Amino acid sequence: MKSIGSFATIILLTIFSSACQPILPTTRVNGLVYCAEGSPESFNPQLVTSGTTIDAISQHLYDRLLDIDPDNGELIPGLAESWQISDDGLTYRFQIRQGVEFHHTRYFSPTRQLTAEDVLFTFGRLLFVQHPFHQTATEYPYFDSVEWQQLVEKLTVISPMEIEFTLTKPDSSFLSTLATDFAAILSAEYGAQLVKNKTLADLDQLPVGTGPFLYRNYQKDILIRYYRHPKYWRQLPQMEQLVIDIVPDNTKRIAKLLTHECDVAPIPRLAELTLLSKREDFVIDAQTSMNVGYWAFNTRVAPFDQVKVRQALSYAINKSNIMQAVYFGQAEPANSLLPPTSWAYDKNLNIQRYDPQLAKKLLSEAGYPQGFQMDIWAMPVQRLYNPNALKMAELIQADLAQIGVQAHIVSYEWNTFRRKLRQGEHDSVLIGWSADNADPDNFLRPLLSCAAAISGSNRSNWCDENYDELIAKAVHTPILEERRAFYQQAQQYQAEQMPLVPIAHSKRFQVRSRNISGVRINPYGGINFTAAGKSL
Repeated sequence: MKSIGSFATIILLTIFSSACQPILPTTRVNGLVYCAEGSPESFNPQLVTSGTTIDAISQHLYDRLLDIDPDNGELIPGLAESWQISDDGLTYRFQIRQGVEFHHTRYFSPTRQLTAEDVLFTFGRLLFVQHPFHQTATEYPYFDSVEWQQLVEKLTVISPMEIEFTLTKPDSSFLSTLATDFAAILSAEYGAQLVKNKTLADLDQLPVGTGPFLYRNYQKDILIRYYRHPKYWRQLPQMEQLVIDIVPDNTKRIAKLLTHECDVAPIPRLAELTLLSKREDFVIDAQTSMNVGYWAFNTRVAPFDQVKVRQALSYAINKSNIMQAVYFGQAEPANSLLPPTSWAYDKNLNIQRYDPQLAKKLLSEAGYPQGFQMDIWAMPVQRLYNPNALKMAELIQADLAQIGVQAHIVSYEWNTFRRKLRQGEHDSVLIGWSADNADPDNFLRPLLSCAAAISGSNRSNWCDENYDELIAKAVHTPILEERRAFYQQAQQYQAEQMPLVPIAHSKRFQVRSRNISGVRINPYGGINFTAAGKSL
């Protein structure tokens, strides 16, 4: 058996030969252009939580040990053909799929197929400081938010096609985490080449995976070009080429769609759907999605460290106006981070009401009878959970003025916005989350736990031992009814403490040319063009 101590041997003894891949045609014949709203922060899903980045890279370049059935949310085999769980819930053994090929690119020529060594390399990076790539990244935000370093005690290669995870404690969300877009499987052989060449940073910028498309080139804020992976283990993509056309401006993005420079575009403004629906050359796809848009308060900054101030601000906003002016009725008001379709949703939560007089009373009790000044950070890009953050900020700004709070609206270029957000420079922020699986933990831990406050996905910077204890109890029991009870207590506690205000659960929309088929909206996030086809 081989454990984590063998990493140095794996990396240093692997020898590579270089080969260049022939340049494929750059024509749009048998290709598809997807107009995206922003540039990726990285080409490695381990390093991000941004939906913009995940949409641009994860499903195209990589596979995961497990996948999620989009029809029912159940876990299904991916790169792992099967798995067994020990009776005590501490050991998970996976049988790795035979015959899976890594990408052959101009910068890497694989000499072998996928093995358990690649799984060891992938997750060892997240867990162990002796891994050669562990410290090439400053954080692994999703995995840090669910405390993977504390959860996974050991990784052991049992045989070339079998690997075992040993946990420090039972965790009912463990398999779901392996199915998220963040859990992409990397190539240990490619890692060894980078160590040999002393170009470790390329692991996250020049990607190698097993996914349906392989990386060709990237021009920041302009485009990403992918080619079909000719040895893909599943059904080959119909498209020879996939271009991610980066168009942050919504008007320009829709204009490119109307002139058929783009074949598919996500997140149209809901006001534009009526116009687009009248065009016979387009199809509008809609799907109820596991997401939440919310207004988070930086609880490390006064006066947002006071519960009564946070409660006052929640009572001050007219959510009905937001639902109409921002979502145009195509979303459901949120009382919890969990959507009502979640099996752990607490339907007995009090509906958050609009009550400016109560808001004023609470502000006075908190020591702010004349109000105060604050910032509202609004995302510069559209996301499915918030199609127009600037408009939402303006509505909230007007509502807050009625209770004596002067709000200033702040925004930056998307990557700058996210960097400053991670650094905690905000007073409050309008942002959101799209789930990667059906487990409630995928919302409640990454968005509000103490670990998530450290990793950066908890935009409230709220750390509460009572909340963390409830979440921990939920994942430590395999009994569904007990898990539901703990999660419902956590929702009630969040509603009392109000580190953030849930705003809406939105439908997910995309627009595509009528001659494009096989592009389905996944309710669990991400986008996949493997089955996409184009008729002439």
